[in-house]
Amino acid sequence: MSSTLVTQALILAGGQATRMRPYTDDAPKAMVPVAGAPIVGYQLAWLARHGVKSVTVSGGYRHEMITDYAGDGSRFGVEIRYAIEDEPLGRGGGLKYGARRLADPAAPFFVLNGDVITTFSLADLAQYHAAHGGAVTVALSPYRSNWGVAELDGDRIRGFVQSPELPYWINAGIYVFNPDVVGLLPDKGDHEDSTFPQLANDGRLIGYRLSGYWRGVDTVKDVIEASKEIRATGAMLPREFHTTDPNT
Repeated sequence: MSSTLVTQALILAGGQATRMRPYTDDAPKAMVPVAGAPIVGYQLAWLARHGVKSVTVSGGYRHEMITDYAGDGSRFGVEIRYAIEDEPLGRGGGLKYGARRLADPAAPFFVLNGDVITTFSLADLAQYHAAHGGAVTVALSPYRSNWGVAELDGDRIRGFVQSPELPYWINAGIYVFNPDVVGLLPDKGDHEDSTFPQLANDGRLIGYRLSGYWRGVDTVKDVIEASKEIRATGAMLPREFHTTDPNT
């Protein structure tokens, strides 16, 4: 894979994710297995393939499970640092806390929510960020309906389309940050409630429309569907990265 202009990343893995119980009764969201391997395993392998050298994991709830699984990162081909919260800080607070523990706090960095699996090009994202001069670039994915949509001819239904893509773009939970934004993040709380609206108002928040596979894993249904997709596309991680049977 081609290298990126950005070589460090931060994974936000501190949440408890109550909507994913029973998977998260005794494990953090990032350790929920999809087709046999934890979400964080897919993320680390993807980052390494695209030239990222150093990854900081911002953890909280059951963080020791991530540490035990990922270790120092050498088996994934990256260096891993850990930023462990003493108390829940929220996504924005966890991002700020973790960003100050990056390998190079003065350089740009990728940010990933701990619940996304994707295969799009990080080099393209980094180049887009550099070319558009924003403070933060947000990767955007097409919005796919959770329901079947009726095709109408007047008042007659001609058929249904199951879970179609709609003409809207959603936050894919993957970003490029310039380091000067870190000081604008809240100590606690969500950056999407404070920092992002401020940057958008200033014209410094950029949107990148990604192409390729992307899946947010937010519910038990998402785990099941993502596992099917991963198996169907042959994108499973090697056995050495599995924690459960990939066929369950």
